[in-house]
Amino acid sequence: MADRLLPMSLHYIDHVARCGSIQGAAKDLNVAASAIDRQILLLEAELGVALFERLPRGMRPTVAGDRIVTMARRWRGEVRRVGAEIRDLEGFNQGHVRIVAMDSHANGLLPKAVRRLRDEHPKVTLEIEIMNTDQAAISLVNGEADVGVIFNLPPHRELRVIWNSDLPLGCIMAPDHPLAREKAVSLQQVAALPLVLQGRSLVIRRYLETRHAWLFQQGHMPVVTNSLQLVKALVRNGPYVAITSQLDAAPEIAEGALVFVPVRDRAAEAQSVTIAASARLPLPRIAQIVAACLEQEAIAALAVD
Repeated sequence: MADRLLPMSLHYIDHVARCGSIQGAAKDLNVAASAIDRQILLLEAELGVALFERLPRGMRPTVAGDRIVTMARRWRGEVRRVGAEIRDLEGFNQGHVRIVAMDSHANGLLPKAVRRLRDEHPKVTLEIEIMNTDQAAISLVNGEADVGVIFNLPPHRELRVIWNSDLPLGCIMAPDHPLAREKAVSLQQVAALPLVLQGRSLVIRRYLETRHAWLFQQGHMPVVTNSLQLVKALVRNGPYVAITSQLDAAPEIAEGALVFVPVRDRAAEAQSVTIAASARLPLPRIAQIVAACLEQEAIAALAVD
């Protein structure tokens, strides 16, 4: 429905921006490259401004082109919402919901939420993309996603918070680790141990560099990786500890494979997890159902002792 109601020129421009070239968009859409090029040239002539930089190896949107691409994606998002509202009027819990989430949700919160939705609302289809915090916020603002589960989401006037919870900072470690029976640990204790730290693409790394830069200035360099799964594997199978939140390792904590010990330092500020949506548009009922399911699973994960 969304693509049928979107003007063809906007449909083509959006795909060229996504693919980086007219040829790539033509292959993706199964249409002639000349048809796409013609639509772009007609719109550029009408607006009196170039929408793309034509580079040797593809196409890159200009500032004006970025505005048109943003409009196209918001238009598509609005059409999807209207379609969901129409289905709501028919009394069916059915429709397509787009979710943006963090990497750490991929083996815990998300699979459980998907299973619950499949069992309780089998006519709901989902599209889930893993992003970082900045990308997820932009996706919601632009209407490319309906609901987001996001770590450390800063206040944003175009985003509406559906649910939010603090995530106390702590360490994960193997159950037989010497500190596993402690009620709390200090960052100084942790820094003296074999430590695995997250790469810069993960939100927790930005926080640690901002608040606790000294962790990266120790005499021995820690192991650093942008893979949360590798972080947990190293902690589970070796002497390493990792600084993170409870939600990052909720499945492993529930299974007893890892232990979470809070950090007691006063300077150790809590992280946060937020379920959010666009503040510009009402959230369709089916997206509200999905958001409520995500909230229930997040609360259940945080309740793991």
